[in-house]
Amino acid sequence: MSKRVIVIGAGFAGLSAATSLADKGFEVTILEKNSQAGGRARLFQEEGFTFDMGPSWYWMPDVFETYFGRFGKKPSDYYNLVRLDPSYAVIFGADDAVNLPAGIENLQAVFEEMEPGASRRLLDFLEQAAYKYDVGINNFVWKPSRRVSEFMSLKLLKDVVQLDVFQSFSSHVRKYFSNERILQLMEFPILFLGATPANTPAMYSLMNYAEITMGTWYPMGGMHEIVKAMVALAEEKGVKILLNHPVKQIDVTNGNANKVETYQGTFEADVVVAGADYQHVDSKLLAPEYRNYGESYWNSRVLAPSSLLFYLGVDKRVPRLQHHNLFFDEDFGQHAREIYEKPQWPTRPLFYVSAPSKTDPSVAPAGMENLFILIPVAPDLNDPEETRERYYNIVMDRLEAYVGEGIREHVIFKRSYAHSNFIADYNAFRGNAYGLANTLRQTAILKPGLKNKRVNNLFYTGQLTVPGPGVPPSLISGLVVADEVTKEFG
Repeated sequence: MSKRVIVIGAGFAGLSAATSLADKGFEVTILEKNSQAGGRARLFQEEGFTFDMGPSWYWMPDVFETYFGRFGKKPSDYYNLVRLDPSYAVIFGADDAVNLPAGIENLQAVFEEMEPGASRRLLDFLEQAAYKYDVGINNFVWKPSRRVSEFMSLKLLKDVVQLDVFQSFSSHVRKYFSNERILQLMEFPILFLGATPANTPAMYSLMNYAEITMGTWYPMGGMHEIVKAMVALAEEKGVKILLNHPVKQIDVTNGNANKVETYQGTFEADVVVAGADYQHVDSKLLAPEYRNYGESYWNSRVLAPSSLLFYLGVDKRVPRLQHHNLFFDEDFGQHAREIYEKPQWPTRPLFYVSAPSKTDPSVAPAGMENLFILIPVAPDLNDPEETRERYYNIVMDRLEAYVGEGIREHVIFKRSYAHSNFIADYNAFRGNAYGLANTLRQTAILKPGLKNKRVNNLFYTGQLTVPGPGVPPSLISGLVVADEVTKEFG
């Protein structure tokens, strides 16, 4: 008889783990709190608009190829990818924007115009970043990080040095460039990693490498198409997905999690994989004697940002916007400090606007625009409606100044989403949106462990454990945990 696995949560990591375990012969059931699979990558539809609720950047296409390839499939079996060109726009002021083109040679030309010699130094930067990507994505992130011995080979020690783990990203990128705009372009992905560039390891130049060399893509229909593909593949492998099944307790007997209780019934298990928020599972679903970590541990963790989001349906086309638009028209350093060092609502926030209707006519009625606005903010903030509305007007003032015409009077649908929503929908610890910060003290074996130390058959997957936050790392996390379960229970 096949061993029964209960997976809690149908986000990317939960679906990934479930599909891999089913493929290995386990009998797998996913219990999902919400009415739709996908976790933060759910969608909703209103007034003819289709809104992706969370992730909007499709980077590292090789990781998606690897994921579906594990099961003899390709992403193209499920959805149609298009490469964006320009990859994104960076707005420095109402009359000042740079479109970042697809392709290294095209990007070199843009850099050279900003700073003589920068085109050659970009190639030097990417050559060094290529090594980090190869070692980081093809080696380090696949390690379960359960033992120090996983990292004790001489080659790995050499790799750690060459990965610039102990050098800051800020100092690293300044070895190559001095132009302030180029520095902002190179540092922007760091804003979502959980620390300022000065406190983020230089190894994360691998993110620049991924975006510049592999491109920025979009699955037609929206990011939720990835979720639909993963659900289809999971069900093809025999995974049973039960929606509207919030878990209220994990029962432990003789050191094993043998039952998972929901409000709809109790499910027996030989193995439990928690793909829901790690802190919630550990602190709320287990009795105190079975918890991996105490309250003081969680309170000492450094979180990546939360977000204030706006989903807007606009009854006209909005000029000048690209698919992805980064508003760097205020001080990057101050905003970063107000997220990480002195957490507070930002004084003059940077923000991001996605306009998928520029690429995909299916997400908005004809002649209209679908806008997704994101302001990175510190976690654990109060987010009353008056605060949300104040920031809506702050960013809309600057957005309207950039496009040169009014938008607010043309908004026919508007919805906001912030900390309290992340908590209500995902039990997100302190209302976080992205998980734990990628700081040196929260890397590899220093992240929350993927297996419970007190419960023999309870594992964790997702953005609060290895390898970390983001869609590609979450896919990898599910596969890594599935392999660990198979080693012990297969």
